[in-house]
Amino acid sequence: MSTTLITGASSGLGAEMARQLAARGHDVALCARRTDRLAELAAEITTAHPDRRVAVKALDVTDHDAVFRVFEEFRGELGGIDRVVVNAGLGKGQPLGTGRFDANRETAETNFIGALAQTEAAAAIFRAQGSGHLVMVSSFSALRGMPRNITTYAATKAAVAHLAEGFRADVHGTPIKVTVLYPGYIVSEMSGTAARTPLVASTEKGVRAMVEAIEKEKRSAIVPAWPWRPLGHVVKHVPVGLLRRMA
Repeated sequence: MSTTLITGASSGLGAEMARQLAARGHDVALCARRTDRLAELAAEITTAHPDRRVAVKALDVTDHDAVFRVFEEFRGELGGIDRVVVNAGLGKGQPLGTGRFDANRETAETNFIGALAQTEAAAAIFRAQGSGHLVMVSSFSALRGMPRNITTYAATKAAVAHLAEGFRADVHGTPIKVTVLYPGYIVSEMSGTAARTPLVASTEKGVRAMVEAIEKEKRSAIVPAWPWRPLGHVVKHVPVGLLRRMA
């Protein structure tokens, strides 16, 4: 049994990860801005699995001091944190140069600076413990620069993937492990119009692929494997015009 801290756990992928990890025997520490949803999720998990420990706290990952404080509070209450899933994020954005720097800045600050704070806090705990598992939730869109509304989002997800990979190099040869996940279209609040594409996976199926990669401590994984792994090779090499139509 291990203890997993998940940010952005009040809905979507984070909430479903909490459900599935608890079902597999893990204790969970859950944080997000919406504490009412966290309370409902905690009650659901403890009802289904009375022997699981479920801790919840309010957290806005753009409040960087709060990130460090909340992570340490979880560590103290639960006697350590074995895994941190950096999942909290924002999907808003607009094409560059169209007067919506505000939306793109908010996405960049949440998805990268917020993720940096979470990674710093997790890394400090893991270094102090001498062990741990960092899981960075990136995105399939990180595989290449993307057009239109997801340009900034994709850039932030590429950045956090590199952030995690850099930490992996730092702790190479130690018991600290790093996994980077590249989810394709999975039904969630953030997926928006992508939820209507023929390639979208259900939340349960998509998260099951994520959880399996997490438990195997894979270095990186495009999830679900089908059809996103072969599509990853395509996206990296298609002409820009075709990429624009695909995105």
